[in-house]
Amino acid sequence: MILKLGNRIMRQVDFRLLWKIAYNLGWKGMRTVAKHKKLLKKGELFPAFLMISLTDNCNLNCQGCWVSINNKSKGMDVETLNNVIESGKKKGSYFFGLLGGEPLMYPHLFDVIEKHSDCYFQLFTNGTLLSDEYAQRMRRLGNVSPLISVEGLKDVSDVRRGANDVFGRTMKGIEASVNNKLFTGVATSVCKSNFKELVSEDFVNACIEKGVHYLWYYIYRPVGARPTTELALSEEEILELRQFMVDIRLKAPLMIIDTYWDEKGKALCPGAIGLSHHINPFGDIEFCPPIQFAKENIGNGKDLDRVIEDSDFIRNMRTRISNKTQGCILLDDPEYLNTILKDSGAYDSSNRNASFQELSQMRPCAGHHIPGKEIPEKSFVYRFAKKYSFFGFGAYG
Repeated sequence: MILKLGNRIMRQVDFRLLWKIAYNLGWKGMRTVAKHKKLLKKGELFPAFLMISLTDNCNLNCQGCWVSINNKSKGMDVETLNNVIESGKKKGSYFFGLLGGEPLMYPHLFDVIEKHSDCYFQLFTNGTLLSDEYAQRMRRLGNVSPLISVEGLKDVSDVRRGANDVFGRTMKGIEASVNNKLFTGVATSVCKSNFKELVSEDFVNACIEKGVHYLWYYIYRPVGARPTTELALSEEEILELRQFMVDIRLKAPLMIIDTYWDEKGKALCPGAIGLSHHINPFGDIEFCPPIQFAKENIGNGKDLDRVIEDSDFIRNMRTRISNKTQGCILLDDPEYLNTILKDSGAYDSSNRNASFQELSQMRPCAGHHIPGKEIPEKSFVYRFAKKYSFFGFGAYG
């Protein structure tokens, strides 16, 4: 499986891009994790990786989306964004997830990626705007991987996304990426309506046939103005998803990534263990993207390291959530999360002044922390990658 995957990537991805992946993402990523572990022992808070939402613009209106769409917004100030990335580099972090809204609607996107050629960027996009022209630009840059969201096949995708022909337009985005020899990923937020379509060997094989190199599974979280709670997975479905990923990793020439379990199958939360936090388009520092509350703002971004290190809010969130659950506090105990936020004096950072009300209306849903039912990785490669690198770590979905 690994040899087939390696052969596929070597044949399908531009060699110059492979070098960027190996050095900026692989080597620097492993060094970042190693340094991060040492800093954690000293009690320092700066995360290994930052997720940055560049804009609250978007061309879709998805179920369970936490973003308050504002298509008149200019997004994050470009100077602030550059300062944030420079601050990350000073702390040894060279990998950044770029989110939205839809990040392809951010006017300074490619200029920023080009400016920081020593970093590696993962672009979380719905793919409907990913044209051949954009894909060509990304190939020239070499240090960015599009992670294209597929929320179901044709009919389910349109319902999930709140628009027409989303699946077809997304497929064209994937084709543009693959045709331009980019390191291409597909992400899906698994929920009840798309479970049978996407948690299947047929879907994995379809991704391989399309030329996709990695597939990232998320667990749906019912948040935002349209939480659609009925789509949340059951405990049995989460265990089925976990077992499916562990098994398919042994035979599919495709990277299968998750954000929820370590190499032993134990649940983890990237925010609670300090690997990743989120900065929204307005500069608010959030524990993770769907938890839209903050206590600090980055200002112009130049003092980001100091702001995070001095944050009692982040420290308190990490400690109290870790003491409560190894999984997702938003799913496991939204009432306790509400208590933590109020005790911390956090403010609503959603830009719609509704997050506290939405959180108070949430009820516990099944999460990935299921003690006594851990499913360890069977593949040596995945066990090694999860233990020593940032593979599988993220804070989106």
